[in-house]
Amino acid sequence: MDKIEKLKKEKQYEKYVKQKTPAHNVWLNMLKAFLLGGLICTVGQVIFHYCETQGLSRDACSSWTSIALVLISVLLTGTGIYPKLAKWGGAGALVPITGFANSVAAPAIEYKKEGQVFGIGCKIFTIAGPVILYGIFTSWGLGLIYWIGTLIE
Repeated sequence: MDKIEKLKKEKQYEKYVKQKTPAHNVWLNMLKAFLLGGLICTVGQVIFHYCETQGLSRDACSSWTSIALVLISVLLTGTGIYPKLAKWGGAGALVPITGFANSVAAPAIEYKKEGQVFGIGCKIFTIAGPVILYGIFTSWGLGLIYWIGTLIE
């Protein structure tokens, strides 16, 4: 009897979990990510081409494009628009440079009420910190491998 009741409870729990778990349409999510990421990249390309029409070098155009995209991302984060875009477009908003800028700006905005040091200073890299850490570590590791490769040749 005890085993039967346990099985019934397990089935009820499974039914409850299935009922509460949101269903995701993977293809629709991929399409949204593609569209939003594509839109961000298109805006970047427009900025780049505008800089080219102003007679700037390709390096300068790249720099101004990055700066403008970061600025736009921070402004959209501050106004609450970027989180809505990220919720709709998922990884499409998180992968480009704008996602990184959002990951730095969002904690700074959220924790500013706790002060400059214990709020912004301590919390600003809570999201972006691991990305920076592993990016630097990976760069160091690949640089080491490259350096060893040049010594062997």
